[in-house]
Amino acid sequence: MNTLEKRIGIKTATVAAAGVMLAFSAAPSMAQQQFVTIGTGGVTGVYYPAGGAICLNVNQGRAEHGIRCSAESTGGSVFNLNSIREGELNIGVVQSDVQYNALNGIDQFADAGEYEDLRALFSLHPEPFTVVARADAGIESFEDLVGKRVNIGNPGSGQRNTMELLMEEYGWTMDDFALAAELPSREQAQGLCDNQFDAFVFTVGHPSGSISEPVATCDAVLVNVTGDIIDDLVEANPYYFHATIPAGMYNNEEDVSTFGVGATVVSSTDTSADMVYEVVKAVFENFDQFKGLHPAFAVLEAETMVSSGLSAPLHEGAERYFEEAGLL
Repeated sequence: MNTLEKRIGIKTATVAAAGVMLAFSAAPSMAQQQFVTIGTGGVTGVYYPAGGAICLNVNQGRAEHGIRCSAESTGGSVFNLNSIREGELNIGVVQSDVQYNALNGIDQFADAGEYEDLRALFSLHPEPFTVVARADAGIESFEDLVGKRVNIGNPGSGQRNTMELLMEEYGWTMDDFALAAELPSREQAQGLCDNQFDAFVFTVGHPSGSISEPVATCDAVLVNVTGDIIDDLVEANPYYFHATIPAGMYNNEEDVSTFGVGATVVSSTDTSADMVYEVVKAVFENFDQFKGLHPAFAVLEAETMVSSGLSAPLHEGAERYFEEAGLL
């Protein structure tokens, strides 16, 4: 072997050795990488961009904590809670009333029983229960839905859960509607304008594209949801509150009165405290940026997000961050 061959051999061995060293040094980093999946809702609602906003903040710090976050469009609150319970999702965005039901094993969770391992991370925006009707349908109040074609939402969604609760309170059944459609939120605006039904209900943060679209496209109108039954519901349940959709938000000349819940972010004890700590920290350490990611977040206040609408105990990881940040 000549001198040149020896040198090439030495360089090749050196590069190979460096590659081995690089592979070994990279191995711990790959082992530490973690994945967190957030269940949201339909793409036209606020849950989906909310999950995306959380993940955006988490992923900005991926080099430090090794967590890769992704948001999935799902069937909504009930679906998310069931999926967390089954270990298919780490975190979910859910209505405050549905969180309460899951924790206590009531209503749609009666068969599954109490979810003792459910944990809360923080709350998000308020979500008024919204009724949107065709202008020619003759619907001026919630009670006018009787005898009409109504999209009550897909099974597993928060809007369907709230609608079924109201139907029970009003003594209604599916037979009280000329049609009870079950389209998911992403299809309801087009369905209304295509005259597939006279009205749809949606529990959502405002402003919402699913509301503004039919208002702009087919002159849909928003309907008040008020009365003694609504007042009694709000008084009896801490996760409900009176809500107002302000005049002008959807070309509505007057305020629309209704009631609502809050969007909340939940997980379970199966999700590690360190992972939850990093997720919560990513949101609150970049709070102004987070608030700017969707108009519905403009009203958020860090102090109220720690407790408002939360029925389940705080997750250990969330509690650790809030204590460090002086929010508890």
